[in-house]
Amino acid sequence: MKHIIGAKAVAAAPAVRQVTVDEGSEGQRLDNFLIRELKGVPKTHVYRIIRSGEVRVNKGRAAADTRVAVGDVVRLPPVRTSDAAEAKAARPAPARVFPVLFEDEHLLAIDKPADVAVHGGSGVSFGVIEQLRQARPEARFLELVHRLDRETSGILLVAKRRSALTRLQDQFRERETGKTYLALAIGTWPARLKVLDQPLHKYLQADGERRVRITTPEDPDGMRSITLVKVRHASAARAEAGLPAFSLLEVTIKTGRTHQIRVHLAGQGHAIAGDDKYGDFALNKRLAAQGLGRMFLHAWRLQFNHPATDERIALVAELPPELRAWAGPADAAGV
Repeated sequence: MKHIIGAKAVAAAPAVRQVTVDEGSEGQRLDNFLIRELKGVPKTHVYRIIRSGEVRVNKGRAAADTRVAVGDVVRLPPVRTSDAAEAKAARPAPARVFPVLFEDEHLLAIDKPADVAVHGGSGVSFGVIEQLRQARPEARFLELVHRLDRETSGILLVAKRRSALTRLQDQFRERETGKTYLALAIGTWPARLKVLDQPLHKYLQADGERRVRITTPEDPDGMRSITLVKVRHASAARAEAGLPAFSLLEVTIKTGRTHQIRVHLAGQGHAIAGDDKYGDFALNKRLAAQGLGRMFLHAWRLQFNHPATDERIALVAELPPELRAWAGPADAAGV
């Protein structure tokens, strides 16, 4: 019997898998279906195995843009994931339960707290969607319909079926939803200033941080952005506390650009209280010392058509406790 000194044990190669498409993946592109099924496999490799014919749908070759249907059998070839992906799989996101505002078999609406990312990435290991999936292992499909900044609290929609996801995203894209936020702006907002129609340009800072600025209509990279503003409550300056006047605003966005509300309000000289990207940093420190340790931006009201019944749904998320004291007497009780 031969003994090979110093030989290392070789792990068994991954096996071919046959995956049957269920209702949750109905109508999904093949490439996106594979990216979800082959977690941790680089996208470049996913496209390579499609082009090579190693991936089969019902025993036949298929293109990346092929739409899969319920009952289709997809052959997944043996693939190896990266060490980083395996390490991540070994440390799944902790399960977390969030306050539920609405739920049925098609969608879930939660009240997201501030300082929680909606998904992992950009230095964040996990977010709301990963925690929801861990808390609901029986759920066959959970996907974000839209996003909220990590610092923003309030209503967040999650689709429980692919058909619901596409129909709701269509509504967001076609501006058929009603999205209103509550924001505490620094200073006295001019009551006449009700519409902000200014294009926004996304860029990266030298350190890789994402930022947005107001640009001109001629900027080819500018995206038209429309924000409607209504003054809900105004408070006078409190010199003894070192605080300026504030305006509680109802802000409705007609477009969903990155940091839209934050940049539009700051561009008018009325940044959001507590905003650590576009705000008054010295004032933010004073606010934190007096109890406002976060940005005052809350996704308060959302209206949309139910993806299955077309019924108009109107949801409201009350102000969280840490914001109520800063909202003015009329809003101290919640909404």
